[in-house]
Amino acid sequence: MAIITVSREMGTGAYQIASEVAQKLKYTLIDGQRIKSLATKYGLTPELLQMVDEKPPSYVTAEDRKRAAALHVIELIILELARKGNVVIYGRGAQDLMKECKNLLRLRFIADFEGRVERFAEREWIDPDMARSLIRRSDHQRGGFIHFYYDRDWQTPTYYDMIFNTSHLSQQTIVECIISATKEPTLKEYDKSAVATIDNLILSNRIETALLNSPALEDYRPFAISIYKGAVSISGYILSESQKKSAIDIIRSVKGVTSVADDIHVVDYKAYKEKM
Repeated sequence: MAIITVSREMGTGAYQIASEVAQKLKYTLIDGQRIKSLATKYGLTPELLQMVDEKPPSYVTAEDRKRAAALHVIELIILELARKGNVVIYGRGAQDLMKECKNLLRLRFIADFEGRVERFAEREWIDPDMARSLIRRSDHQRGGFIHFYYDRDWQTPTYYDMIFNTSHLSQQTIVECIISATKEPTLKEYDKSAVATIDNLILSNRIETALLNSPALEDYRPFAISIYKGAVSISGYILSESQKKSAIDIIRSVKGVTSVADDIHVVDYKAYKEKM
């Protein structure tokens, strides 16, 4: 159940390559359109999806709970599709979201800036100056998304297994290289452990979404969550004993949770902040 992740700069032609790879391998392509088609089933409105999909937060504090919860829903959609195996995940930080899975083939697509401008302008029938502006904005948003949510530079080469410069390589050559790489024996060796890893990620996302959506948790700050076969360990800080109890009750109510061990400390950091 090899999982291919695609990180790309706008205007590299990565989508056409990802689509062809998925078609030739008979894999499912998880892209923006597929996520959009499933979003309402998961309770995510088109407006909120557009607001958070591959975008860093546009607010001052990191705790806009509505957006954070929506991001977890997008991750949940990706994870539940990826659990079936044989997928190509287009963008959305999948190489970071699923970094614990060892059967990933992590791809990165780059190209010369002016070549990207020309390709994008021709594809969209727009002025080159507008194409430059849109590409710079896209690079800033996608790079910012990875930096904020996964705390890394999206251009760091060691986070990818294969990096393709589409300014110098043909689509046919790149597709053949990717298909050949999926036959790597070590990818298959890790297939058995991948489902359990993804199940833990799915359960973690369900827990985090439930906590973020709860009106009982004022100023909730995300906990550190670890899971093993349904046993959940959480640590972090919260405002009061009553909120701590509510948080634990919420976690216990999430389907798939078998037990909860907590290291949650009650700290009125809100009052402390107001004194600063």
